[in-house]
Amino acid sequence: MSARFDVVALGEAMIEFNRARGGAANTWLQGFGGDTSNAVIAAARLGARCAYVTRVGDDAFGRELLSLWSAEGVDTAAVAVDAAAPTGVYFVTHDDGSHHFAYLRSGSAASRSTSAGLPGQCLASTRLLHLSAISQAISPSACDASFAAIDIARGAGARVAYDTNLRLALWPLARARAIVVETLRRCEFALPGADDARHLFGTGDPRRVADECHALGVAVVVVKLGRDGCYVSGSGVGEHIDAISVDAVDATGAGDCFDGAFLARIAAGDAPVDAARYANAAAALATTGYGAVAPLPRADAVANLLRRHGLAVPKTRSQKRVVTPKLHDRRA
Repeated sequence: MSARFDVVALGEAMIEFNRARGGAANTWLQGFGGDTSNAVIAAARLGARCAYVTRVGDDAFGRELLSLWSAEGVDTAAVAVDAAAPTGVYFVTHDDGSHHFAYLRSGSAASRSTSAGLPGQCLASTRLLHLSAISQAISPSACDASFAAIDIARGAGARVAYDTNLRLALWPLARARAIVVETLRRCEFALPGADDARHLFGTGDPRRVADECHALGVAVVVVKLGRDGCYVSGSGVGEHIDAISVDAVDATGAGDCFDGAFLARIAAGDAPVDAARYANAAAALATTGYGAVAPLPRADAVANLLRRHGLAVPKTRSQKRVVTPKLHDRRA
């Protein structure tokens, strides 16, 4: 397949305000977030040709996001500017066990996405389309647009990667489960987290989660396990990959980084297990700084971490032909 882009992602980007642990109560670091935006920036930093499909407000925050993507080499031709709706905002706080989110996104520009407003040319010009359950949860029209985008991309020969990223504050579990299942039926790559899987499939066991996804027709499943690494399953073979230990301070966006790194390496021709091992390293580095975007690593940092742990470093884009890997036939 000849395509202009390696990865096109669809979803909602937002402005992030992150309160660092140990800082003053009224001290917030401004950054950027949104799961698929984080993922596509991670992929671009790691060498993939990327574009983003979304809507932003005609406001200062929307303009900052457009500048961010342009600076990161992410094509913005498919980003619509909505003069009647704001760009979404969210806040991150931390405690000893985890990080917590609060959102101001109701009625955001991205939530006003529709099937009719999709950039068909962009979606038909990629090897891989990436989206998440959050892309579908923000509004019924955005959900419809997600399915329409999948149809356009697959109709042009692209493969679809899906993160089941579950936010129960956005929609009820029954609807989320139904939408996730129908989306997985249309995907080649599934990227669930173990915590999401417990709600969606009734189990956090990565092998059982993979089996559930394969039964829906997914060719390759990568279950993200946080500190425990990940589990990769495809073509009847499963493999657990250990996490790489780092001095982590903030896990915000680490799973999104994993997605982007994995897809960048799939686009570069890596086997899924090799792509997941690379993504493990990239995601580990993403936890060593605060915020969703600032700590996303570049290829040299990932390569250095892999070398320090005696792991293979993949060939660069100039050394390796970019192909979409052949996978076993999907179930009807």
